[in-house]
Amino acid sequence: MGFMVLNKIAKADTMTNRKIEISTQSAAETIALGRRIGEALKGGEVIALIGNLGTGKTHLIKGIAHGLGVEQDDLVTSPTFVLVNEYFAWGGGMQVYHIDAYRLESAAEFEALGVEEYSRPDSVVLVEWADRVWESMASLNPLTIRLFHGGGDVRTITLENAPSGIA
Repeated sequence: MGFMVLNKIAKADTMTNRKIEISTQSAAETIALGRRIGEALKGGEVIALIGNLGTGKTHLIKGIAHGLGVEQDDLVTSPTFVLVNEYFAWGGGMQVYHIDAYRLESAAEFEALGVEEYSRPDSVVLVEWADRVWESMASLNPLTIRLFHGGGDVRTITLENAPSGIA
């Protein structure tokens, strides 16, 4: 897949102070980018996904889950009505918690889901619509991923606090 790094500002080679902007040309490229992100994660990360409807958040999450070892990407769907989906990596590895904050009315509802208990060294927490509960997310020092429509299938994806190994 040939997604293009548009801008990379690397102040440190950790999960802090690193911002990357990437352009993908198709859903397949967005999933491939997600796979690279998932492969770079070590566990214990919280990822905040922010973007309008149809910007590719769920496609990106499918790729992240696959990169973490979740083999059945058809099971990776947006948990809009159940709020939290849990996926297991093959071989008993990483647990992936996928939270959809779209229908939550407040940060207190988000906290009541137990997101801090989900955040463990053997798990990754992915939060769609994180901007709706940002007051609870900010203290978790998340990898923040912002997705934007670029026209047609083009997406511009910005990663803040990006792990090394992505670009």
